[in-house]
Amino acid sequence: MAPEDETSVEITENPAEHRFEIRYGDRLAGFTVYEVEDAGYAFMHTEIEPDLEGHGLASRLVRVAMDAMTERGVAVLPFCPYVASWLTKHPDHLDLVPADRRAGFGLPTG
Repeated sequence: MAPEDETSVEITENPAEHRFEIRYGDRLAGFTVYEVEDAGYAFMHTEIEPDLEGHGLASRLVRVAMDAMTERGVAVLPFCPYVASWLTKHPDHLDLVPADRRAGFGLPTG
């Protein structure tokens, strides 16, 4: 199964579960979990179903989640290694992480 068909992929927030979810057709393909803290949204874990890995679903999922954080004007604490890695590769969203916290997540500080 290869989720290249854009019409079969849907990303939504599930606030009751504290996560953003990505669906491929009628199947839950993965999610990224967050906790709401005083300092912002702490992203804890991202998971994609093993047979769907390698198709860019995690990147698409995290982009939608980070865009939502930008719209909300909240800080992001990327405890999830995948989210931290994604932010390193997408410096246009790096400002979501407070400058004084970036080094602690292994993110560029400049």
